[in-house]
Amino acid sequence: MSQQIPQGTFLGHPKGLFLLFTTEMWERFSYYGMRALLVLTMVAATDAANPGFGMTTAEALKLYAYYTSLVYLTPIFGGWLADTFIGQRRAVILGGALMSVAQFVLFAATPHSLSLFYLGLGILIIGNGFFKPNISTMVGDLYEQGDARRDSAFSIFYMGINLGAFIAPLICSTLGEDPAWGWRYGYLAAGIGMALSVVIQLFFAQRFLGDVGVVAGAKRSLDAAGGKKQPLTKVELDRLRVILTLFIFVVMFWLAFEQAGGLMNIFAQDKTDRMIGNSEVPAGWFQSLNAMFILIFAPVFSILWVKLNKIDKNPDAPIKIVVGLFMTAIGFGFLVAGIFQMQTTGDAKASMIWLVLAYMFHTLGELCISPVGLSLMTKLAPMRLASLVMGIWFLMPALAQLLGGLIGAFSEQAGEYESVRHFAANLGIRAEDAGILAIFGSIAIFLCLFAIILWFISGKLVLWMHGAEKFSADTTEAALNEELNVVGDHEALRKQH
Repeated sequence: MSQQIPQGTFLGHPKGLFLLFTTEMWERFSYYGMRALLVLTMVAATDAANPGFGMTTAEALKLYAYYTSLVYLTPIFGGWLADTFIGQRRAVILGGALMSVAQFVLFAATPHSLSLFYLGLGILIIGNGFFKPNISTMVGDLYEQGDARRDSAFSIFYMGINLGAFIAPLICSTLGEDPAWGWRYGYLAAGIGMALSVVIQLFFAQRFLGDVGVVAGAKRSLDAAGGKKQPLTKVELDRLRVILTLFIFVVMFWLAFEQAGGLMNIFAQDKTDRMIGNSEVPAGWFQSLNAMFILIFAPVFSILWVKLNKIDKNPDAPIKIVVGLFMTAIGFGFLVAGIFQMQTTGDAKASMIWLVLAYMFHTLGELCISPVGLSLMTKLAPMRLASLVMGIWFLMPALAQLLGGLIGAFSEQAGEYESVRHFAANLGIRAEDAGILAIFGSIAIFLCLFAIILWFISGKLVLWMHGAEKFSADTTEAALNEELNVVGDHEALRKQH
């Protein structure tokens, strides 16, 4: 059963892409808005001017680890339910409605009821499981297999994700960190953003998406096979092997990257000089740097990949992931440099430039991994497993979030080990900074090791993909034109915001 897509394009793409862009933008506004507040709300003292829940840093980072890992775990179940029973469209609306309700629960709970706050986090986890894998799958469903515009579409879609992520801390952190408002009003703003996402999907989906996502993928696959269930082919099995192999390396990337909402957030608040003149930059604002750099560099990377494709020099996806791992390692190298600078300043704080550089290189790494991976999943996945495979893609950061949060929480304990303190002292690092040096430095080293291993096995993975990434030469120029349109769209967004 083919899906009917409404006629008409905008910037060379189906108009439905921009509906999904807007829907995802507000959902990411909601998620990143609350993420910027979560740890800071937990560690804020109950008797402070802006009261929170009075947890220790280790307790808050463990909670962050459990929450964020479950947020990325549930999409595998939401993807399976959408593929098998309810379809992507219903799953997106159901998930969005649940997440909107959850943010309002967080607003009501803060700082009065920790139990009610936990309930809100639980509803967010369930809602995200329905929403996250299915909206990405619908982007891929707008294009036929082999359509060179698909990679460009995911670049545009990824800009929507990061436009929402850029705006979110500027609004939610500004409200939440201001005692005149309080943490709860940051969650209220996040809830309003999520409600907008649901309203947009309810009112405009049929007009711009047609029946994309209405029928479950398993039924469409069965109809396409003449009503007979077909076993997976050798090519499909090989491609699934690629997904499972890349799982290991992408988990390592997300483990490092997601320190942003945990240990790097604490580093920004407690160990960074955030003063500009007489004004202090809210710690949560640094969460916007990643999204800002995405908006700057995503068009550049998109054009780069297409130009390299034109001359048959475009790296295969595993090599792009290798580059991304090295870039992320460099970002942690800048954080280590910031720790060294802290030893020479009167207030024992690092310059903001180290966090800015770290976020920039983490973003460059992300651009080599995340949009590339999103597009690759839609190319490698069998139709009947499309949302399930997308759920597996989000399972990677689920595991990474859990491990990364626990590693971040371990920074305090690591600083208590005599061997760590001795090593740090030999480098001229104070004992109180030894733990965070050990964590940031170790992450950088392991990223490099994983990159080297992936480089060695990349050839085998490319063979198992059976040409899934390759497009014919006559589509390259069209793809380049689409990428140039992305740049123009980015410039308009940059001037507007």
